[in-house]
Amino acid sequence: MPRPFRFGPAAISRPSFSAADLVIVAGLGSVLALAIRLAWRAPAVVAGPRISLSWSALPWYALLSTSRMAAAYGLSLLFSLAYGYFAARSAGARRVLMPLLDILQSVPILSFLPVVLLGLSAVLPQGLATELAAIILIFTSQAWNMTYSFYQSVTTVPQEMREAAAIFRLSPWLRFRVLDLPFAALGLIWNSMMSWAGGWFFLMAAEIFRVGSRDFRLAGLGAYLQTAADANDLKAVTAGVLTLIVTIVLLDQILWRPVLAWADKFKVEMVSSDAPPPRSWFFDVLNRSHLIGWLRHRFWSPFTERLDRRANLPAESSGETGAGVWRRLGLGLAAALGVIAAMALLFGVYRAVVTLMEMPAAGWPAIGTGVLATFGRVVASLVLALLWTVPVGVAIGTNRRLAGVLQPVVQVVASIPATALFPVLVLALLRVPGGLNLAAVILMLAGTQWYLLFNVIAGTAAIPQDLRDSADLLRLSRWQRWRTLTLPALFPFLVTGAITAGGGAWNASIVAEYVTFGGETHSTVGIGSLIARATAASDYRLLLAATLAMILAVVGLNRTWWRWLYHQAEVRFKLE
Repeated sequence: MPRPFRFGPAAISRPSFSAADLVIVAGLGSVLALAIRLAWRAPAVVAGPRISLSWSALPWYALLSTSRMAAAYGLSLLFSLAYGYFAARSAGARRVLMPLLDILQSVPILSFLPVVLLGLSAVLPQGLATELAAIILIFTSQAWNMTYSFYQSVTTVPQEMREAAAIFRLSPWLRFRVLDLPFAALGLIWNSMMSWAGGWFFLMAAEIFRVGSRDFRLAGLGAYLQTAADANDLKAVTAGVLTLIVTIVLLDQILWRPVLAWADKFKVEMVSSDAPPPRSWFFDVLNRSHLIGWLRHRFWSPFTERLDRRANLPAESSGETGAGVWRRLGLGLAAALGVIAAMALLFGVYRAVVTLMEMPAAGWPAIGTGVLATFGRVVASLVLALLWTVPVGVAIGTNRRLAGVLQPVVQVVASIPATALFPVLVLALLRVPGGLNLAAVILMLAGTQWYLLFNVIAGTAAIPQDLRDSADLLRLSRWQRWRTLTLPALFPFLVTGAITAGGGAWNASIVAEYVTFGGETHSTVGIGSLIARATAASDYRLLLAATLAMILAVVGLNRTWWRWLYHQAEVRFKLE
């Protein structure tokens, strides 16, 4: 059997913190400090709209929530394609973009949300500020795993396909459209499905949020579920969850299944598979539609051809003089923006340092202890997630019939926001040994396991059929097949899923370690608990210090462990 993966003997050095990392962290801290400064000018009292618990309001709330999810997903997809492509194709850009992505996905957005809301409400009308903040929160729960997936796919394109693109002299645009994007399609689609599930998870936090006496809320399913939970209205909670499930199933039938059926043609295979391709009744309807065919022929095909022609215009056609002028203008604009950004960075760092110096000395040991406690829960949730997601994901990815049954079930279960059921779980576990610590790990597990599962399914489905046939012909035992084919093929996808799962676990700690239900507050030791307590008390000094501590902890793990594993995936486990 030909060795399907390249195992390079070259030594691989562990990346460490660089000056760029420090600048980025300083910039992030300065942004937070400036936002806090602006938040102090926000209105003292903010009252959101009344949330009706009538069942007749549920269809309208579902439409509002889905619209916010769609807006955030559109931004996430554009961001992922642009960011992942430039990071993969430019070594210079990668040195800045990947450390920045590590930091961005490690930012606990639930700690940024209060100052974002307050800052926006100080300069924008309340309704618009709350809508933008909700979309930003959902965007941050969707974008990072999609970006990591696309970056991982572009950096692991097989060498023979790269050589073919070079032989045909494909322009950067055509290479992106006919090679990089199709090769990354399956992983990107599965991570898009995970992004929607993650968006539902944070929907309750996005649509109903309180900072002291300020009540920010938006009409939607998330606000409905939270209001019903606060009112102990189990019938309303059940109706809201059922509406969410119906919405998820409809999206699966009219969006994700058709997209998966369409993307099956992009699998990299030397021989055709005996397994039936994924089917979708809605995709078949669209294929047979004369209107869709007419729109494709009259509008879509001419548009893509015109776009290809314009993107492939030779550089000299614009004129050397004009190109030189635009280049000089671009350099001048970049220099001016760089000076402005440097001045803003210095001022922001100054404000952050001043704010941190006002932090009581007794608070720093508590922050250190909180980071260690939360780190232990993150590790526990990742280990528990790996134990079941790898075998279940491989089973779904290798069995089309099983995938057809379990895929919608997994999507529904992954999309139900555990935060809606978490207070009930806390009450049930408070009398059990471990209490809130056990409940916190369970909620963090609910926020991490789906990133791993969807990546395992995508990685298993992407294994070429000829390699599967070779393993069958050699009559490899189950262990040999796992050791020589399945696990090496899954390694890049596991790293991608684990990085985003880890970031999700740190973020989920904010709602897992500090719970308010029925007028009572339950908390445990952890950095997430400190951030939630600071938010509830409007203690911006503790909020800034705890947020920066969480960011440094997650970035340290990314730069010393996960980035090394990513490099291993690129060098040793590339499909060749």
